[in-house]
Amino acid sequence: EKNIRLEHGPGVCKSRNVWTGFDAATGDILMILDADLTTIPEELPYFVDVIVSGQAEFVNGSRLVYPVPKGAMNGANMLGNKFFSVAFTYLLGQRVKDTLCGTKVLWRSDWERIKPMLGRWGTEDRWGDYELLFGAAKLNLKILDLPVHYQERIYGSTKMTKVFRHGLVMLKMCWHGFLKLKLGY
Repeated sequence: EKNIRLEHGPGVCKSRNVWTGFDAATGDILMILDADLTTIPEELPYFVDVIVSGQAEFVNGSRLVYPVPKGAMNGANMLGNKFFSVAFTYLLGQRVKDTLCGTKVLWRSDWERIKPMLGRWGTEDRWGDYELLFGAAKLNLKILDLPVHYQERIYGSTKMTKVFRHGLVMLKMCWHGFLKLKLGY
């Protein structure tokens, strides 16, 4: 029997809606799958297998392993993803190939430990990816990238349009990540 229900988030930004869903969820494993279906739900069982088997405590999707179809991601976003991949691999001390892939899986118990750290990385994370990754690293969780097949969005339009402005926000979060994770502030 499946207990499926719809929770209405505040609608302000993706991260706050995800946190609302996490808090309302009743299972031990929490998953994020973006509603635009740029990654397919059929790949979620692989994420569950990885976390349940103990191969990782936080499973991060990576859209940058398989070829990305033309039109699925613009050049500026691809370049930004590659830059932040290098930055996060250094900051977290674990390989992270795609910081902004919306597909992520973690244990509820770890979410409860990450939650008090929200908003403490220099600015609000509109998407939530950085706060989750930084929180997982701060807790010394084993993070594993899992490739996903990325496709053009089926629903909606990208919210990652102000590339320069969003890039500056992400850099600010990385600076605070550096201070906290590397220097212990």
